[in-house]
Amino acid sequence: MNMLTLTLITVSLALSGASETVLIQGGEYRPLYMSKDSPMQIVDSFELDKYPVTNGQFLSFVNEHTAWQRSNIASVFAEEDYLKHWDNDTSLGKISANSPVTNVSWFAADAYCQAQGKRLPKVSEWELAALASETQPNGSLENGYKQKILTWYSRPSPAVLPDIGLESSNYWGVHDMHGLVWEWTEDFNSTLVTGESREDSTIDTKLFCAGGASGAVDPGDYAAFMRYGFRSSLEAKFTLSNLGFRCASDVKIQSGE
Repeated sequence: MNMLTLTLITVSLALSGASETVLIQGGEYRPLYMSKDSPMQIVDSFELDKYPVTNGQFLSFVNEHTAWQRSNIASVFAEEDYLKHWDNDTSLGKISANSPVTNVSWFAADAYCQAQGKRLPKVSEWELAALASETQPNGSLENGYKQKILTWYSRPSPAVLPDIGLESSNYWGVHDMHGLVWEWTEDFNSTLVTGESREDSTIDTKLFCAGGASGAVDPGDYAAFMRYGFRSSLEAKFTLSNLGFRCASDVKIQSGE
């Protein structure tokens, strides 16, 4: 078996199954920046990718949509480090096709999801899905849950990211919500928007990622404050080596229902 054949098989494996979605039952949660007395936020049911988008999947996307290749992308849509870990536009080099793609801007992530007929998850959706532990929808009720997440934040990101799906899935069947990469979300952080200023409409590029789900209404939940700080530092064109994404979609209504 030659190297080209092996590469094609690896990319094929990365593309098959990695984009499988699961149903996240709707529920409610309290946004991390709210007080304990604030009303709970209602989240409708939605579908979410089981895994983050991989390098192999994103390579297939840019091969078909060449405007999003590293040498073609407009500077307004991404920083200079966009896909810097790849060898070139069409080669991953030594990067695993099954590891999560990083160094992608919000614009590129959004374009990828739209090309799949999906979208980026909303902050509320991501937070609800990530709140689950391996055994229940609300993992924050379990002893050690918050510390487990905080432990990831305290470790530096590895120079070479591992493949997706190596850790157990959560209650919903979703993998790698914690412990692998931060992830972009569709909507900007509403805590930075008052809703009372005419300038609010000018911050549509202040889009943020999600990186966890237990609420900052608990002063001892340091990981929540770290997430808040990280999200608040991002702009849509930013590209970071520990920032990836996954896609979501509305629940499909079957005919006759």
